[in-house]
Amino acid sequence: MNAKPDVQLPAVSVIMPVLDEERHLRGAVQAILAQEYAGEMEVVIALGPSTDRTDEIAAELVAETATSENKRVHTVPNPTGRTPAALNAAIGASRHPIVVRVDGHGILSPNYIATAVRLLEETGAQNVGGIMHAEGENDWEHAVAAAMTSKIGVGNAAFHTGGQAAPAETVYLGVFRREALERQGGYNVEFIRAQDWELNFRIREAGGLIWFSPELKVSYRPRPSVKALAKQYKDYGRWRHVVARYHEGSINLRYLAPPTAVCAIAAGLVVGAVLTPLGFVIPGGYLAAIVAGSVPAGKGLPLKARLQIPLALATMHMCWGFGFLTSPKSLAKKVIESRRPAVLTES
Repeated sequence: MNAKPDVQLPAVSVIMPVLDEERHLRGAVQAILAQEYAGEMEVVIALGPSTDRTDEIAAELVAETATSENKRVHTVPNPTGRTPAALNAAIGASRHPIVVRVDGHGILSPNYIATAVRLLEETGAQNVGGIMHAEGENDWEHAVAAAMTSKIGVGNAAFHTGGQAAPAETVYLGVFRREALERQGGYNVEFIRAQDWELNFRIREAGGLIWFSPELKVSYRPRPSVKALAKQYKDYGRWRHVVARYHEGSINLRYLAPPTAVCAIAAGLVVGAVLTPLGFVIPGGYLAAIVAGSVPAGKGLPLKARLQIPLALATMHMCWGFGFLTSPKSLAKKVIESRRPAVLTES
């Protein structure tokens, strides 16, 4: 961003919830420190109880980036290992008026922070965000990335597929005005997943603007196996149903598509097996649709990656829908009865 020489850029705190991220943490932090941003910046890493070398790598980054004046990177403990608790702990330990969320496996584009700060000023938004740019490192991850950035995979979600700059329900990660986070009490620690959507809903309900811009891009590393992807999307569906119970009127047709597909396919299989082969038309039609949809989604990828896109699509759809349908009411009851956001941890 080309700022006027007499304009002092706001200081920025980058917060990172981290658990078992030895594979990507160093690269993620290096991308933050290499940002083309002239304002003051700090990185606060909230460390969960990792079972790999994450803590060791974090300690190395703290030591390597320290100067005689200050530490550019510092850490805060997150004993629960839960993402919303980590985010609140990092917010509480940070100091600056702009708060940038980055995950331990996210790689910021070089001008991400500068662009986000400019957009906050131009739009008056409380939170701005952009595209979750999924990128794989092997054939399976390439397949998942293609599925996650296609409309047949995620519908019309702009932060996955792109689109015009505009007000949004939610955005990927987010760059916040600290005052908005403090006004809402931070993230609700009851939401193990979907905490971003839930926080952005509260900000919008309070009259704040959430702004999406394709100028903002964060590289994202997909889950490395079918099992990991299935768990991720089952949890997404499960917790999105909790959000729907907690905030009436927050659901829309896009979120109902996966559970509807699960029910229709299950019914078709039962009818086909018990009554008439015509029942298999529904699951057969779904299979044909995802195979056809995987062709444009996989353009330019190696053959092995293209062949795995239908599996990635089916895993995402079916597990999200199954998680939504089987989301226990007891889980929602715990959240609903609390009816309160978390209190930010003080530094």
